[in-house]
Amino acid sequence: MRSAIPSHRGSRFLIAAAFPLLLSFSHVTSAQVIHDYSVTLEPGLKRMSVEARFASKERQIAARARDANDVLIEARDCDTGKKIRVRGRHLVSPAAGFRCLRYTIDLQRAARNERRNASLSAENFIVSPAVWLWRPELDESTSIRVHFNLPDEIRVSVPWPEESRNTFLLGRSPESANATVVFGRFEYHELSVPQATLRVSLVKSDTAMNTDTILSWLAATATDITLAYGRFPNPSPQIVVLPAGVRGRTDRSFRTGSTKAVRFGRVVRDGGESVELFVNHSAPLEKFLLDWTATHEFSHLMLPYVSRKQKWISEGFAQYYQNILLARSGAYEPAHAWQKLYNGLERGRKSRPELSPNGAAAGNFRDGLMKVYWSGAALALLADMQLREQSDGAESLDLALDRLQACCLPATEVWTGPELMARLDSMVSSPVFMPLYRQYANTAGFPDVSNALEQLGVHITNGKVELHNDAKLAAIRSSMTKMDPQTARWRQRLAVN
Repeated sequence: MRSAIPSHRGSRFLIAAAFPLLLSFSHVTSAQVIHDYSVTLEPGLKRMSVEARFASKERQIAARARDANDVLIEARDCDTGKKIRVRGRHLVSPAAGFRCLRYTIDLQRAARNERRNASLSAENFIVSPAVWLWRPELDESTSIRVHFNLPDEIRVSVPWPEESRNTFLLGRSPESANATVVFGRFEYHELSVPQATLRVSLVKSDTAMNTDTILSWLAATATDITLAYGRFPNPSPQIVVLPAGVRGRTDRSFRTGSTKAVRFGRVVRDGGESVELFVNHSAPLEKFLLDWTATHEFSHLMLPYVSRKQKWISEGFAQYYQNILLARSGAYEPAHAWQKLYNGLERGRKSRPELSPNGAAAGNFRDGLMKVYWSGAALALLADMQLREQSDGAESLDLALDRLQACCLPATEVWTGPELMARLDSMVSSPVFMPLYRQYANTAGFPDVSNALEQLGVHITNGKVELHNDAKLAAIRSSMTKMDPQTARWRQRLAVN
């Protein structure tokens, strides 16, 4: 499939669907320590053999998953042939340490233990490296080079940066969840957008997937994200598209009869950044193009991974941008985008009014979820409006995030909310983020946006939004959702074709 995509800031880009094409780049510097791993899959995919050669002697290595020992068949010192003892999630040297290990994984059992494989076709399966990658601790100066030796016609999809064909570099990361690695005969495609190449794996069930529909939707959504500051925030993320219903969920939204195009999405930052999207293969392109899930997940990549104690910031910024960017792309009319923002902000305002945003996030209150998801959206709205007003349009939330990406992303560490707010303030002329954080983060209730909406000309009558162009900051409101004509025309052609 090849389809022209609108260009921005002088860049022109295409969808390229070709498995042999691999992105080559390296995050390794000459000062870094590199451990070398060679991972070999048997032709029948029943076992995995790993040879790990370390830069220096290691006393012990560990796997992240608690059940990793269940799928470990044996481990031996390469040089002496002696078996290595297992203590929980650790392989421990009996003497002075080891420079090389060989160990074997029961890949078939590991695949059976992964519930996402239940609805996949027999040709592909997921096994997280948390259960098969026994490794030393990583820091900023340490990386692991992983090379895969694969049977004919078998592919691998990982979130880690790619050094060369089937060779990847795993470095320190926030480890927000366990990475997804896919093995099998799935489809692989590369989508090129400004300053980024999305590495897309389409992992099928036994139901046919419309490849052109999925790729057109992903290309459109990734293009929407570039409308924030002209480029995609990660140069080479892993995108995994899975059939809906593979998470073992039984709730109504995951039933196969649902017509929702995208049932669920999440971002994982483990050795690299990955976006997983669970989709309804039979949904038409029009429904995909109007779905906000991928826009929300991709928007997360504009921030570092924020501590769970302040996750209301990252979730809220993504909520804000999913509506703003869909308006800029022409998918939403401005009034519709503001209506959706207002509706969400109201849900947040009514959610657990006795809790502060930090309290709702740290407490993991199920009935406080809307406060978590929309408090940060309110803060993003207020910060964006203030930046635009005080700079006469020269600065914005877009600009602050543009500069954040240029200096600091993708990030290898977990950030706290105050760290993020302070760094964003350093990107603009006058601080707005920390003052807003101090005002609302630990204050019971919800950030007050009523005056901001009034000044922007977002008038509410019986819950319905009306946009007034005679308001004090109506021009700022218009600039927030200003449509990009080229992207809008391209989206319209996609929907028609």
